[in-house]
Amino acid sequence: MFDGYDSCSEDTSSSSSSDESEEEVAPLPSSLPIIKNNGQVYTYPDGKSGMATCEMCGMVGVRDAFYSKTKRFCSVSCSRSYSSNSKKASILARLQVTGKPPTKKAKVLQKQPLVAKLAAYAQYQATLQNQAKTKTAVPVEGFSWGNYINSNSFTAAPVTCFKHAPMGTCWGDISEGVRVEVPNTDCSLPTKVFWIAGIVKLAGYNALLRYEGFENDSSLDFWCNVCGSDIHPVGWCAASGKPLVPPRTIQHKYTNWKAFLVKRLTGAKTLPPDFSQKVSESMQYPFKPSMRVEVVDKTHLCRTRVAIVDSVIGGRLRLVYEESEDKTDDFWCHMYSPLIHHIGWSRSIGHRFKRSDITKKQDGHFDAPPHLFAKVKEVDTSGEWFKEGMKLEAIDPLNLSAICVATIRKVLADGYLMIGIDGSEAADGSDWFCYHATSPSIFPVGFCEINTIELTPPRGYAKLPFKWFDYLREMDSIAAPVKLFNKEVPNHGFHVGMKLEAVDLMEPRLVCVATVTRIIHRLLRIHFDGWEDEYDQWVDCESPDLYPVGWCQLTGYQLQPPAPQTSRDSQSSSSKQKKKAKSQQYKGHKKKRKIPVGKKPVSLSSLPMAGGVRRSFSGDDELTPPPYRTLPAQTAPEAFQPPRTSREFSPGLKTGN
Repeated sequence: MFDGYDSCSEDTSSSSSSDESEEEVAPLPSSLPIIKNNGQVYTYPDGKSGMATCEMCGMVGVRDAFYSKTKRFCSVSCSRSYSSNSKKASILARLQVTGKPPTKKAKVLQKQPLVAKLAAYAQYQATLQNQAKTKTAVPVEGFSWGNYINSNSFTAAPVTCFKHAPMGTCWGDISEGVRVEVPNTDCSLPTKVFWIAGIVKLAGYNALLRYEGFENDSSLDFWCNVCGSDIHPVGWCAASGKPLVPPRTIQHKYTNWKAFLVKRLTGAKTLPPDFSQKVSESMQYPFKPSMRVEVVDKTHLCRTRVAIVDSVIGGRLRLVYEESEDKTDDFWCHMYSPLIHHIGWSRSIGHRFKRSDITKKQDGHFDAPPHLFAKVKEVDTSGEWFKEGMKLEAIDPLNLSAICVATIRKVLADGYLMIGIDGSEAADGSDWFCYHATSPSIFPVGFCEINTIELTPPRGYAKLPFKWFDYLREMDSIAAPVKLFNKEVPNHGFHVGMKLEAVDLMEPRLVCVATVTRIIHRLLRIHFDGWEDEYDQWVDCESPDLYPVGWCQLTGYQLQPPAPQTSRDSQSSSSKQKKKAKSQQYKGHKKKRKIPVGKKPVSLSSLPMAGGVRRSFSGDDELTPPPYRTLPAQTAPEAFQPPRTSREFSPGLKTGN
């Protein structure tokens, strides 16, 4: 085991890898006469001045090129969307938090002349500089889960809570005290050397490591992703011919480091010898680009349409609707989402389907095999079953912070139900949504009252406080039988206060820092750190929209940090004003919202969808996904030859199977 130990001297600094740089933008030419006034107003060569920010999509551009006399919107589409939907101001705030100009791919800006583009970019740069000076923004690249966990003594949800995530089902008993071999950064050798470290604290995939020999000294503790390519089981160096070198800070403490390691590691646990292989295998996803699927139509919830898998990142799919020629009409969801199905699913159960104008498959496109999709539990509909008109309580997929009074509008085959939210339905039923009978996001009448959850009554219902008995009598309807609902509660392992990474279903492109704030059986209340409680979401404990701390780093997805205080303050005041206005504007009218993402297989559950006040999924038509780094290759490290048995490591050394 210790054949790799090497006490060679340190005389040269080792090189460190640098982070991948973001796309560079050419600097402004010095000849461009742009005059800055308090960082906001600019003058252009043609003598016209002023910049404007679209109040709908957040695009920054030349004021004179904006729509309407008030110059509040970048296009007719944004103007109409704003007036009809009264979109929440948080959209702009969230886009600004990402650290990327929200105008990068906005269609209106693309149509502006070069001078306008340069001016818009100049304003964006000035805004970033102002934020840096006042420390009002936390850049995505500057957020560290380790510092966030340490400074606030937070606890992260364990990887075993997320069965759909990499290593979720084979994490084993990796815990504090497990020893690993990692690069030794406290040295100045010309070659890369390693040393043994122990896990001091676990936070999802991330582990706080301490080099052996430091005992209670935490000065060189560091956070590292356990599934990273530089983490190896004890014995890997010996098998790979890599040197084990003690850190320079403690090199003087012992003269016989081999004896020290034997004493420290006897009886200790380490990673399984095939850990790296398991990580690689768990990150192989069956969905591939160019596959055709049926997916919910984001403009009409009640129907599906054909979409093409454009990319797969960590099991999340970017789907482009088949009729989208420029590939901008997209839809984000997880591969286990109940919103995607094999071609022909809608016809088989009697679900509405939008036929494509494309008469034949494009070259290279092929139907995704049916076995890849989420499976639902078989149900017996021959006896007492759900019927049209029955009342129940359901998570509104277009407002995940609310559990609402709902009605079964249609019973489909294979246990599927079309459900509408009372008081908020479109006259043509275009906003009915499909839940399976076993979904953990529909509940019997009285569920909220029993569990002390606020039930959202039908919009415009005057007899408050809401009473189910009176409402059923007034509507001349009955409650769905309690015995028909899913009562299974898995031992999920979540606790209140745990940290995790969660999809913000109001902007489902984004994965954010989040906290579990309440648990009701299998139902979790997810709060996005730094944001108002009104953005909280009820999701199922098995939702594939929840991930362990470190998932974004592992998969190459971009993590959104907690909102900075200034964004929260501005978002809070504006959203409260708009919320009050909306409550008056939308009384008696249908609500509208945005895009959903689904649940895990086995129990096809809720349709977590985005927030706002739309009754469609088209709210982010003008938005584009954030930039992603190239997905790291998940292969076993070079020259890795795992020992055949743990006995080759050290007598008594155990593996965390």
